Amino acid sequence: MALLQIIYSLFLSLLSKRFLFVLIGGVVAFLVTYLLTFAVIGWCRRAGWLDRPTVERRRLHKKAVPRLGGVAMFLSFVLVSLAVYATNFSQEVKGDELVRYWLLLAACILIVIVHTYDDIKGLKPLPKLLAQTVAVVIVLGPFAGQFHGTFFFGFSNPFFHRDNLPWFQESILTLFIHDTAITWLAVSAILLTWFWIVGMMNTVNLIDGSDGLATGIVGLTGLFITIISWTLHQYSLAILSAIFTGAVLGFLPHNWHPAKIFMGDSGSQFLGLGLAVLSIIGGAKAALALMVLGIPILDVAVVMIGRIRRGQSPVHFDLNHIHHRLLATGLTVQQLCYVFYGFTFLFGVLALFLSRIYKLLGLGLVGMTMIALFIWIDYRQRHGALPAVLDKPLPKSLEGQDGNADMDVTVGIPHPPSAGHL
Repeated sequence: MALLQIIYSLFLSLLSKRFLFVLIGGVVAFLVTYLLTFAVIGWCRRAGWLDRPTVERRRLHKKAVPRLGGVAMFLSFVLVSLAVYATNFSQEVKGDELVRYWLLLAACILIVIVHTYDDIKGLKPLPKLLAQTVAVVIVLGPFAGQFHGTFFFGFSNPFFHRDNLPWFQESILTLFIHDTAITWLAVSAILLTWFWIVGMMNTVNLIDGSDGLATGIVGLTGLFITIISWTLHQYSLAILSAIFTGAVLGFLPHNWHPAKIFMGDSGSQFLGLGLAVLSIIGGAKAALALMVLGIPILDVAVVMIGRIRRGQSPVHFDLNHIHHRLLATGLTVQQLCYVFYGFTFLFGVLALFLSRIYKLLGLGLVGMTMIALFIWIDYRQRHGALPAVLDKPLPKSLEGQDGNADMDVTVGIPHPPSAGHL
């Protein structure tokens, strides 16, 4: 009976006016992105903004491909969110949430402009890191002694659930602060917010290693953030997350292998920024993001630690990411996406149903899955698959460019015939 009541209440919620705005926002954003991408493809071809295969940079793609798909996703998110969210047609958006939205929009504009220039002309890592840092400051919204934007200064306590207890037993563990006042005590929370947002932006950039990979993973993550926002009765945030999700998934038909367009750094950085903010705005979603994106996050950490141990820069370009290694085992590009989509969906479902202490177990399961993948890859490489290693020195044009997977660089991955190499 209890299960029937839950199903019945869920059915009633899906018939509500609130859900209609969530559905409309997501569907319209999907269609807008899908249509805008055609325009961006034509625009890039006329302007000559194409990713062209060269001798130094072998690809899965043998033809020049436009690489500003991120612009289409960004414009779709802006247009639909302005029409559906910022106007507050749903009458769900509170004043403070609207402030956070405008700050997020301003940060996204900066990131997309800087990285669109990077996609066309190229930038060194330092200017891009500076732009990311400025974007974090914008998102924080420091003004008149308060942070008015999105501020990451606490975690749900997995062991205790009550308030008015010693700090280590409270339901929310904070980093020495309990409000958004600008003080020296807030420095730790500022650094955590910077680390979370910049880390998420670069994680998405680094998993953009194959057609449809980052697009699908981010789209599924956005979908789960939408669902958990709805279950937490954060209806306005569910609307905004649905718009973001629709804007991302509308790009997937164009980005599916063989891709007609790449998202570029403008796309991966925008998606990372959007995910980072949506996962901490309103609270209670950071653990979900860690579970759903656990494998890509661990992959980035493992690869960067390996580079440092070899005396290289953490952003040194190589082909040691897990998606490169999986391709080298003989998986096709489509199969690679299905594997990652499957894990993303599985961990997303677990994150929805696991509570507090059990989410720690879920994060442990993510780590065990990562280890299992490495063991399987090692097994495949010892039984015929070829290792993913650089077969020549890195060209000067690519130094310091880790990821840039929108270019589908495949230097040094000698794919067997079954890998679908075009």
